[in-house]
This record gives sequence, C-alpha cells and structure tokens, in this order.
Amino acid sequence: MSVVTCGVCAHACRFAADASDFHGLCHTRRRRGAAIESLVYGRIVAEHVDPIEKKPLFHVSPASLTYSIATVGCNFRCRHCQNSGISQVDEALSLPRSGRRRSPDEIVAAALACGCRSISYTYVEPTVFIEFALDCCRAAKEAGLGNIFVSNGFMSAASARLLATELTAINIDLKSFSDTFYRDICGGRLQPVLDNIAYFCQSGVWLEVTTLLIPGLNDSQAEIMAMADFLAALNPDIPWHLSGFHPAWRLRHIPPTPAETLTAARRLALARGLRHVYTGNRPGAAGERTICPGCGTALIRRDGYRVIEDALTDGTCPRCRASIPGLWG
Repeated sequence: MSVVTCGVCAHACRFAADASDFHGLCHTRRRRGAAIESLVYGRIVAEHVDPIEKKPLFHVSPASLTYSIATVGCNFRCRHCQNSGISQVDEALSLPRSGRRRSPDEIVAAALACGCRSISYTYVEPTVFIEFALDCCRAAKEAGLGNIFVSNGFMSAASARLLATELTAINIDLKSFSDTFYRDICGGRLQPVLDNIAYFCQSGVWLEVTTLLIPGLNDSQAEIMAMADFLAALNPDIPWHLSGFHPAWRLRHIPPTPAETLTAARRLALARGLRHVYTGNRPGAAGERTICPGCGTALIRRDGYRVIEDALTDGTCPRCRASIPGLWG
C-alpha cells in the first residue's frame, strides 16, 4: 500500500502503510486504509462564551458574544503557548476518549441559548479539527450565526479554500517575519502563513492579524517594519493587533513585553501606512481605540475586552462620514 499524504495543513505529513503509531505532527490524525481520519472529531475540551474582542476581532460586531470551542491538538509547538495544556498533545493520550462528545447541532444550540452571534474555533489551532469545524460552520450559517477562525495560518491551500466558503472572519497570527523564528520557536515555516494571509485578504472573509511581541525575539524595529510593510501592501485597512507577551510554558525566563515597546511598535506601523493598529494585553491603553483615519475621532473605546463607547453610525464616522471597513452589523 502506498504512502498517503495528509492535506489539512502545510506540514503535509506522510503516512506510510505500516505507520499505525504515527498520528501526524499534530498528533490528532491517523491513517485508515487509503484515507486520513481525525481522532478528535466532536471531542470538545474547551467550550466558553467570550466577548468577540477576546479573539481579538475589533472590526466585527463590537460587544457581541461568541461561542468558543476547541478540541485538543495543534500543528505547531510554540514554546510560548498559553494553552499548552490542551494544544500540546502527548501521543500517549487516548484521543478518542478526550473531551466531551458534541455534535454540530448541539454546539449551535448552545451558542444560540447563550445569546451568541457567532461561533469561534479557537484556543488551539482549529485546522486540526477542520472536519468538525466545517460541519459546525454549515450548521451555524443555517441558524444565522457567524463563524470565526483564530488560527496560526498554517493550513494548506486546499483547507484555506474550504474555509473561505464558510467563515465570516479570521484572525491569523503573524508570529514573526523570520523563518528561523518559525522553525525554532514554533515548529513551522513562515511562507505558508504569508500565503494564507494574502489569500484570506482577497477571499471575502474579514481578516485581522495578531502579532505577540516577545522581547528579544521578534520585537526589533526592522522586523516590525517588515511585517507592517507586508500587511500594508496587501491592504492598509487590515487591523493589526500588537499584543504583549507574558511568560508561558517554555519561555518563562523571558520578561513581559514593556508597554513602551507596544506603543512604539504601533506608532511605527501607523507610519508605515496601516490605518488600524491596536495594542493588546494592556487594558485601558490608547491603542485599544478604533480611530477614524480621516479626522482622528475616537470611534470605539475599549477597556480590555469591554467596549465602553461605540460612536460608529452604520459603519461610518459621525464627524467626517468616512467609511470604516469592518463587519459592523
């Protein structure tokens, strides 16, 4: 029997005929005959109601609630993962018995019962449970709910095309502009992420991007300019979230990101042509506001994940009538 390649993410793991103990680099898939099947379909280990601002999405239905779900597993091994307890799967874990068994209809019913306007596939890399996510997306759309992916952007081109038909919005982590960082810190590669950011930018799915600035690893002025230039060349209206690092998992020896670093990075990104740049993990900072790029009016004021003022009028600035890109309904 020939080798079978998994087409879900850019790792393109190859499963040999006798590789019964190989579960892919995400540890959540196995070969059955000539096909690759998920070990985590419907096995939900995290299920919460979140403000949509937590994803973070700042230009999609402000102050709305989103129903967040995850299985175990991830196709990255980020040394600073804040959800390593569920993302970094030990192959010894009995995946078919992990989590609570849920159907797409049950997820949608729970989201509606909690007053949510969308479902978010998040906490781990949702591409590893793409089969379940897509089934939930289709059921959610029928019920009038939006669908949100919070992703590392390392899905295959085929997976990206499938998701683009179902998603309302996606937030993609641009973890660095260095392939060395991706290989050494995350266990991935940069180019597939850049390709998918570019793809979703023109796909009709609303796109926002997040970068966690880690002191000494990806916070240099040169790297911030390179990332800002890449995003601005795609579309200067892409919202870019610059988040502060907190010591986690295998990078506990690195100190938190100074607030001054986030502020300076935001100024630099704005100077490079991006119109909506935010600072995260620093509640109350000016960088949490949505500002009209035309007249400078503060349109949406936030404190952490809480919206404290929304002055938008049908997606436009009430002062100069400039249209602010986003999904505001």
